[in-house]
Amino acid sequence: MVNEYNSKTRIYKYLDKKDSLITDTVKFTKDDLLYLHRKAMELGFWNLDTDMTGPEWQKDSINSKVPRFYLEYNYKDKSKHVTLDADFAGNPRMHDAAKSMIDEINRMLATAQAR
Repeated sequence: MVNEYNSKTRIYKYLDKKDSLITDTVKFTKDDLLYLHRKAMELGFWNLDTDMTGPEWQKDSINSKVPRFYLEYNYKDKSKHVTLDADFAGNPRMHDAAKSMIDEINRMLATAQAR
């Protein structure tokens, strides 16, 4: 994985522009987490398919450099995970909702890291 964040441990690992792995501690506030929870509800995260990847034959082809995203929300009573390929050719509305969720999380990580 290129970027990885765990809100429980607050550890954020990412590659910088020089392809060096950077490990940082980033704390989301309760408001940040509430915002992401509400955004997930608004975008229909709970209704997305768990597997939004390409066909098996594509995974080993030239397209293997296509970014793959994995989102996981864990609550006390329920959890949900979604795996999304950037070039997912399925339902465009589902793809857009998943991509919007990824963009929001990345934006919140950048904001929290800047504090």
